[in-house]
Amino acid sequence: MNKTTTLLLLFALFILPVSGAERTNEPQTVKNIIFMIPDGTSLATVSIARWLQWYNHPELPKLHVDPYLCGTVRTHSSNAPIGDSAPTTSCYMTGYPSRTGYVSTYPESDPANDIYPNDPARAFQPLTTVLEAGKLLYNKAAGLVFTCEFPHATPADCSAHSYNRSKYEWIAPQMVHNDLSVVIGGGVSLLSDENEAYLKSNGYSVYRNDLNGMRKDTSGKMWALYGDREMAYDADRDPAGQPSIEEMTRIAIEKLSKNENGFFLMVEGSKIDWAAHANDPAGMATEFLAFDRACGAALQFAKEDGQTAVIIAPDHGNSGISLGANRCGGYDKLTKDQLFHAFSQFKLTAEGFARKLNDEPASEVQHIFREYAGFELNEQELEALYHCSGYRNSPVPEGERSSQGIEPSLYSGSLNTFVSKLITSKTCFGFTTGGHTGEDVFLAGYHPQGDIPLGMHTNIELNAYLCKLFGLDRDVLDELTGRRFAPHTEVFKAYACEIIPSKEEKGSPTLVVRNKKKQLNIKPFTNIVTEGRKGEKEIRLHSVIVYVDRNNTFYLPEELAGYME
Repeated sequence: MNKTTTLLLLFALFILPVSGAERTNEPQTVKNIIFMIPDGTSLATVSIARWLQWYNHPELPKLHVDPYLCGTVRTHSSNAPIGDSAPTTSCYMTGYPSRTGYVSTYPESDPANDIYPNDPARAFQPLTTVLEAGKLLYNKAAGLVFTCEFPHATPADCSAHSYNRSKYEWIAPQMVHNDLSVVIGGGVSLLSDENEAYLKSNGYSVYRNDLNGMRKDTSGKMWALYGDREMAYDADRDPAGQPSIEEMTRIAIEKLSKNENGFFLMVEGSKIDWAAHANDPAGMATEFLAFDRACGAALQFAKEDGQTAVIIAPDHGNSGISLGANRCGGYDKLTKDQLFHAFSQFKLTAEGFARKLNDEPASEVQHIFREYAGFELNEQELEALYHCSGYRNSPVPEGERSSQGIEPSLYSGSLNTFVSKLITSKTCFGFTTGGHTGEDVFLAGYHPQGDIPLGMHTNIELNAYLCKLFGLDRDVLDELTGRRFAPHTEVFKAYACEIIPSKEEKGSPTLVVRNKKKQLNIKPFTNIVTEGRKGEKEIRLHSVIVYVDRNNTFYLPEELAGYME
């Protein structure tokens, strides 16, 4: 037994098993899983959002998630304690930590830094997700709800595979061809005509910025997209043009629950993370409250249904936000009015303010802030606004704008950043970074028999819990991975293979497999293979084919070898 095999065996024996309480009390299986991810949500974000809700609505002291809080999750990448959305949600979906930017893909080995041992021979292999396993093994319906663009990291982690989360040209067609039942979120411009045609030819209703169409739809399969890329923040949203995440969740559940075999639904509060990156506390709190209302909808269904588990957990923290900051003298003695009155007056996110400022003349600045923030800009704040390079209506010419004489805490070249700083200056909230953070995140759960995961869990252990809810062991995911994502060099080792480069600049190559009688033409990022020298016959697969340029390998189902016989 070599050193790598020994380490992997130790990993399986001593690291992968979940906590002792869960090992002796396996959760009872359920028909449906709703997995809800408030992206980039630190615990302080939850606290601030709860206080804001309670301040504005004294009859609502608690969030929908509060009765179901049951523990924490330690999230991380394969070789770093702090992860981005791609590897952290990948781990929830596949049970394997991965590297920054990797979407449900086995990581490259980094022996000096890997937190757990991994197998270098598997680098770049696509990894089967819980969502895919539910579809493949049990014919369950699958759905995604989110407010970012659909090929973004978290929704992609459920239904696509790539070592580069930015390769939307690889990810988008995989999500389309993975035959998800319901997809509702952002990204109108990212759904190509070709992919829309595939959806429609396979019985899907497709809606682009068509809220009424989505609401009236009675089909079982649907894609509904809003916004050129991401959807608007909830506080900035036009309710006549875009649905809330709560409504999207209710519609998805209504459609998915018609499948007699059950469903897997992932709901992401995508832009909590975006607001955290911008250090925009108004955006963070209002986006989390919008997400919490979606949690309320999911939990209501689960309790009425009696066959549904709901798991809620962020993928990582973000921004290091704190309720209390040292720039506020005696902040620990401030009243709730002193801490939350000014904050409660903000009716837009920083992005919403920036858009409104650019849409209206400079003469309306004070009116905008009076109406949407409850105060007027003082002389220093107004001067800082005029010197923002992103402010189109500034009376100061672009070439004359600078930081000279501007209050350092307010100056920013970006209009959005200026507004974020301005909002924060009216609070006693603090930020340590504009990036992700590595603290544990909260865990909440509902199970019809009360079999919720208690205590601290790693993101690996949370995947094991999700698998068990569907009656799966984690090794079943590995077995599916081996069958559905085998290297073409193994599947077709008895045949002649040729990888033909694409003539298009961003096109993908084609794998041609031949023997004396037959030919398969295999394009990646789809579930369609053609047979014959002219592609006369179409073969439709139950999973997608993935090509990795880093090792020049197609990953595809083992069953394809049978078509060459």
